[in-house]
Amino acid sequence: MGIIRVQNIRIYSNHGCLEEEAKIGSHYRVDVAVKADLNKSAISDKLADTVDYVHINKIVEEEVLQRSELLEHVVERVLVRLLKEISLIEEATVALSKLNPPIGGDVEAVTIEMTKKR
Repeated sequence: MGIIRVQNIRIYSNHGCLEEEAKIGSHYRVDVAVKADLNKSAISDKLADTVDYVHINKIVEEEVLQRSELLEHVVERVLVRLLKEISLIEEATVALSKLNPPIGGDVEAVTIEMTKKR
């Protein structure tokens, strides 16, 4: 078993419960870690034998660009697609951070992190 991490995926999108969040939008950061058996690819040196992190990035971008009120909803959609579309993944963890959230304080980020197993 091994871990593949795709870190600091940066996306601008429009999530949130407030009307101005839907209009103005915010910057988001996504970190993904997936557990998979990497033994075959370590020997074969073939992309077909591993988890393609280009596919991970594509799923994240498509789901984060789709507006939701709650970050939890976005993370759940990413997790479901990762496990559905990439059969080698045994477990996935996704952390979605809203940078500089409008919560009335000097806050760098709010992060939702969830894990799903096959």
